[in-house]
Amino acid sequence: MNQHKRYRYYDLIMAAFVTVILCSNLIGVHKVSSVSLPFYGEFIYGAGVLFFPISYLFGDILTEVYGYARSRKVIWAGFGAMIFASLMSLVVTNLPSATTMDPDRHAAIEMIFGQTPRIVIASMLAFWMGEFANSFVLAKMKIVTAGKWLWSRTIGSTFAGEAVDSLIFYPVAFFGIWSNEQIISVLIGNYFLKVLWEVLATPFTYKIVAFLKKAENEDYYDTDTDFNPFTIET
Repeated sequence: MNQHKRYRYYDLIMAAFVTVILCSNLIGVHKVSSVSLPFYGEFIYGAGVLFFPISYLFGDILTEVYGYARSRKVIWAGFGAMIFASLMSLVVTNLPSATTMDPDRHAAIEMIFGQTPRIVIASMLAFWMGEFANSFVLAKMKIVTAGKWLWSRTIGSTFAGEAVDSLIFYPVAFFGIWSNEQIISVLIGNYFLKVLWEVLATPFTYKIVAFLKKAENEDYYDTDTDFNPFTIET
Protein backbone atom coordinates (compact mmCIF):
# COMPACT_ATOMS: atom_id res chain seq x y z
CA MET A 1 0.00 0.00 0.00
CA ASN A 2 1.20 3.50 -0.81
CA GLN A 3 1.81 4.98 2.65
CA HIS A 4 2.19 8.53 1.31
CA LYS A 5 -1.06 8.71 -0.64
CA ARG A 6 -3.49 11.28 0.71
CA TYR A 7 -7.20 10.55 0.77
CA ARG A 8 -9.97 13.14 0.88
CA TYR A 9 -12.57 11.20 2.85
CA TYR A 10 -10.68 8.56 4.84
CA ASP A 11 -10.36 10.67 8.01
CA LEU A 12 -14.02 11.68 7.84
CA ILE A 13 -15.11 8.05 7.61
CA MET A 14 -12.86 7.18 10.56
CA ALA A 15 -14.48 9.94 12.63
CA ALA A 16 -17.96 8.75 11.64
CA PHE A 17 -17.06 5.16 12.51
CA VAL A 18 -15.81 6.11 15.99
CA THR A 19 -18.92 8.25 16.55
CA VAL A 20 -21.21 5.32 15.74
CA ILE A 21 -19.28 3.02 18.08
CA LEU A 22 -19.51 5.47 20.97
CA CYS A 23 -23.21 6.14 20.36
CA SER A 24 -24.08 2.45 20.20
CA ASN A 25 -22.38 1.87 23.54
CA LEU A 26 -23.73 4.95 25.33
CA ILE A 27 -27.15 5.76 23.88
CA GLY A 28 -28.92 2.52 23.04
CA VAL A 29 -27.36 0.05 25.45
CA HIS A 30 -29.98 0.45 28.21
CA LYS A 31 -33.05 0.85 26.02
CA VAL A 32 -35.08 -2.30 25.39
CA SER A 33 -37.79 -2.05 22.76
CA SER A 34 -40.29 -4.42 21.21
CA VAL A 35 -42.36 -4.83 18.08
CA SER A 36 -45.29 -7.12 17.34
CA LEU A 37 -44.61 -9.44 14.41
CA PRO A 38 -47.13 -11.57 12.50
CA PHE A 39 -47.01 -15.29 13.40
CA TYR A 40 -44.37 -14.56 16.05
CA GLY A 41 -45.74 -12.15 18.61
CA GLU A 42 -43.69 -9.70 20.60
CA PHE A 43 -40.09 -9.40 19.39
CA ILE A 44 -37.83 -7.84 22.03
CA TYR A 45 -34.55 -6.19 21.05
CA GLY A 46 -31.99 -3.74 22.36
CA ALA A 47 -32.31 -0.27 20.81
CA GLY A 48 -28.59 -0.17 20.10
CA VAL A 49 -29.08 -2.87 17.48
CA LEU A 50 -30.66 -0.25 15.23
CA PHE A 51 -27.43 1.66 14.66
CA PHE A 52 -24.58 -0.60 15.81
CA PRO A 53 -24.68 -2.41 12.40
CA ILE A 54 -23.75 0.93 10.83
CA SER A 55 -20.22 0.24 12.09
CA TYR A 56 -20.15 -2.87 9.89
CA LEU A 57 -21.34 -0.78 6.97
CA PHE A 58 -18.40 1.57 7.53
CA GLY A 59 -16.09 -1.43 7.95
CA ASP A 60 -17.22 -2.83 4.61
CA ILE A 61 -16.72 0.50 2.86
CA LEU A 62 -13.27 1.04 4.39
CA THR A 63 -11.98 -2.42 3.49
CA GLU A 64 -13.51 -2.40 0.01
CA VAL A 65 -12.08 0.98 -0.95
CA TYR A 66 -8.95 1.48 1.17
CA GLY A 67 -7.96 -2.09 2.07
CA TYR A 68 -7.64 -4.15 5.22
CA ALA A 69 -4.64 -2.30 6.69
CA ARG A 70 -6.38 1.08 6.72
CA SER A 71 -9.57 -0.51 8.01
CA ARG A 72 -7.49 -2.12 10.77
CA LYS A 73 -6.27 1.32 11.81
CA VAL A 74 -9.84 2.57 12.09
CA ILE A 75 -10.88 -0.46 14.16
CA TRP A 76 -8.09 0.27 16.62
CA ALA A 77 -9.21 3.91 16.77
CA GLY A 78 -12.73 2.78 17.64
CA PHE A 79 -11.40 0.33 20.21
CA GLY A 80 -9.33 3.05 21.84
CA ALA A 81 -12.34 5.37 21.94
CA MET A 82 -14.40 2.66 23.65
CA ILE A 83 -11.72 2.19 26.32
CA PHE A 84 -11.51 5.94 26.96
CA ALA A 85 -15.31 6.33 27.14
CA SER A 86 -15.60 3.39 29.54
CA LEU A 87 -12.89 4.79 31.81
CA MET A 88 -14.48 8.24 31.83
CA SER A 89 -17.89 6.70 32.60
CA LEU A 90 -16.32 4.85 35.51
CA VAL A 91 -14.75 8.04 36.85
CA VAL A 92 -17.93 10.11 36.48
CA THR A 93 -20.23 7.56 38.12
CA ASN A 94 -17.86 7.15 41.06
CA LEU A 95 -17.37 10.85 41.78
CA PRO A 96 -19.19 11.92 44.97
CA SER A 97 -22.40 13.82 44.25
CA ALA A 98 -23.05 17.24 45.69
CA THR A 99 -25.45 17.30 48.63
CA THR A 100 -27.75 19.59 46.63
CA MET A 101 -28.09 17.11 43.76
CA ASP A 102 -31.45 15.43 43.30
CA PRO A 103 -31.10 11.70 44.22
CA ASP A 104 -33.33 10.71 41.29
CA ARG A 105 -31.04 12.57 38.91
CA HIS A 106 -28.02 10.84 40.42
CA ALA A 107 -29.72 7.46 39.99
CA ALA A 108 -30.50 8.28 36.35
CA ILE A 109 -26.85 9.15 35.65
CA GLU A 110 -25.77 5.91 37.30
CA MET A 111 -28.21 3.95 35.16
CA ILE A 112 -27.21 5.61 31.88
CA PHE A 113 -23.44 5.73 32.27
CA GLY A 114 -22.78 3.00 34.81
CA GLN A 115 -21.87 -0.35 33.26
CA THR A 116 -20.59 -3.43 35.00
CA PRO A 117 -17.01 -4.48 34.15
CA ARG A 118 -18.45 -7.67 32.67
CA ILE A 119 -20.59 -5.79 30.16
CA VAL A 120 -17.68 -3.51 29.23
CA ILE A 121 -15.31 -6.44 28.67
CA ALA A 122 -17.92 -8.34 26.65
CA SER A 123 -18.66 -5.30 24.49
CA MET A 124 -15.02 -4.51 23.78
CA LEU A 125 -14.02 -8.09 23.07
CA ALA A 126 -17.02 -8.69 20.80
CA PHE A 127 -16.46 -5.43 18.90
CA TRP A 128 -12.74 -6.06 18.37
CA MET A 129 -13.07 -9.64 17.17
CA GLY A 130 -16.26 -9.04 15.19
CA GLU A 131 -14.91 -6.06 13.28
CA PHE A 132 -11.65 -7.80 12.40
CA ALA A 133 -13.54 -10.90 11.26
CA ASN A 134 -15.75 -8.70 9.07
CA SER A 135 -12.80 -6.88 7.49
CA PHE A 136 -10.75 -10.05 6.99
CA VAL A 137 -13.57 -11.95 5.28
CA LEU A 138 -14.41 -9.04 2.96
CA ALA A 139 -10.76 -8.54 1.96
CA LYS A 140 -10.32 -12.24 1.16
CA MET A 141 -13.64 -12.46 -0.70
CA LYS A 142 -12.70 -9.47 -2.84
CA ILE A 143 -9.66 -11.36 -4.10
CA VAL A 144 -11.61 -14.57 -4.67
CA THR A 145 -14.40 -12.75 -6.57
CA ALA A 146 -11.91 -10.57 -8.47
CA GLY A 147 -13.78 -7.48 -7.30
CA LYS A 148 -17.15 -8.62 -8.65
CA TRP A 149 -20.43 -9.08 -6.75
CA LEU A 150 -19.89 -6.46 -4.05
CA TRP A 151 -23.16 -7.53 -2.41
CA SER A 152 -21.74 -11.00 -1.74
CA ARG A 153 -18.80 -9.50 0.14
CA THR A 154 -20.73 -6.97 2.20
CA ILE A 155 -23.39 -9.47 3.23
CA GLY A 156 -21.03 -12.43 3.58
CA SER A 157 -18.58 -10.50 5.76
CA THR A 158 -21.43 -9.24 7.91
CA PHE A 159 -22.68 -12.80 8.38
CA ALA A 160 -19.23 -13.69 9.72
CA GLY A 161 -18.52 -10.53 11.72
CA GLU A 162 -21.91 -10.30 13.41
CA ALA A 163 -21.80 -14.03 14.23
CA VAL A 164 -18.46 -13.59 16.00
CA ASP A 165 -19.74 -10.47 17.77
CA SER A 166 -22.98 -12.07 18.96
CA LEU A 167 -21.45 -15.39 19.99
CA ILE A 168 -18.99 -13.51 22.21
CA PHE A 169 -21.06 -10.66 23.62
CA TYR A 170 -24.23 -12.31 24.87
CA PRO A 171 -22.69 -15.34 26.63
CA VAL A 172 -19.85 -13.30 28.17
CA ALA A 173 -22.18 -10.50 29.27
CA PHE A 174 -25.22 -12.44 30.47
CA PHE A 175 -24.34 -16.08 31.21
CA GLY A 176 -25.57 -16.84 34.71
CA ILE A 177 -27.69 -13.66 34.73
CA TRP A 178 -30.16 -14.53 31.99
CA SER A 179 -31.48 -18.01 31.41
CA ASN A 180 -29.75 -20.00 28.65
CA GLU A 181 -32.97 -19.89 26.65
CA GLN A 182 -33.12 -16.10 26.86
CA ILE A 183 -29.49 -15.71 25.84
CA ILE A 184 -29.99 -17.94 22.81
CA SER A 185 -33.26 -16.25 21.85
CA VAL A 186 -31.88 -12.70 22.04
CA LEU A 187 -28.60 -13.73 20.38
CA ILE A 188 -30.34 -15.30 17.38
CA GLY A 189 -32.98 -12.58 17.06
CA ASN A 190 -30.54 -9.68 17.22
CA TYR A 191 -28.09 -11.46 14.92
CA PHE A 192 -30.61 -11.81 12.12
CA LEU A 193 -31.86 -8.27 12.69
CA LYS A 194 -28.32 -6.92 12.25
CA VAL A 195 -27.74 -8.98 9.10
CA LEU A 196 -31.11 -7.88 7.70
CA TRP A 197 -30.07 -4.27 8.31
CA GLU A 198 -26.94 -4.85 6.21
CA VAL A 199 -28.98 -6.45 3.41
CA LEU A 200 -31.37 -3.49 3.31
CA ALA A 201 -28.44 -1.06 3.29
CA THR A 202 -26.81 -2.74 0.26
CA PRO A 203 -28.05 -0.18 -2.32
CA PHE A 204 -26.60 2.65 -0.20
CA THR A 205 -23.34 0.73 0.18
CA TYR A 206 -23.05 0.44 -3.59
CA LYS A 207 -23.54 4.18 -4.06
CA ILE A 208 -21.07 5.16 -1.34
CA VAL A 209 -18.41 2.70 -2.52
CA ALA A 210 -18.75 3.84 -6.14
CA PHE A 211 -18.47 7.49 -5.09
CA LEU A 212 -15.39 6.91 -2.93
CA LYS A 213 -13.55 4.76 -5.48
CA LYS A 214 -13.97 7.51 -8.06
CA ALA A 215 -13.21 10.39 -5.69
CA GLU A 216 -10.17 8.72 -4.09
CA ASN A 217 -8.97 6.98 -7.26
CA GLU A 218 -8.56 3.86 -5.14
CA ASP A 219 -9.87 0.29 -5.29
CA TYR A 220 -7.50 -1.67 -3.09
CA TYR A 221 -6.88 -5.43 -3.30
CA ASP A 222 -5.20 -7.07 -0.30
CA THR A 223 -3.04 -9.47 -2.29
CA ASP A 224 0.13 -8.80 -0.29
CA THR A 225 -1.37 -7.55 2.96
CA ASP A 226 -0.14 -8.57 6.40
CA PHE A 227 -3.39 -9.54 8.15
CA ASN A 228 -1.90 -9.40 11.64
CA PRO A 229 -4.49 -7.47 13.69
CA PHE A 230 -1.96 -6.39 16.32
CA THR A 231 -0.45 -3.54 14.35
CA ILE A 232 -1.56 -0.25 12.83
CA GLU A 233 1.01 -0.18 10.05
CA THR A 234 -0.42 0.76 6.67
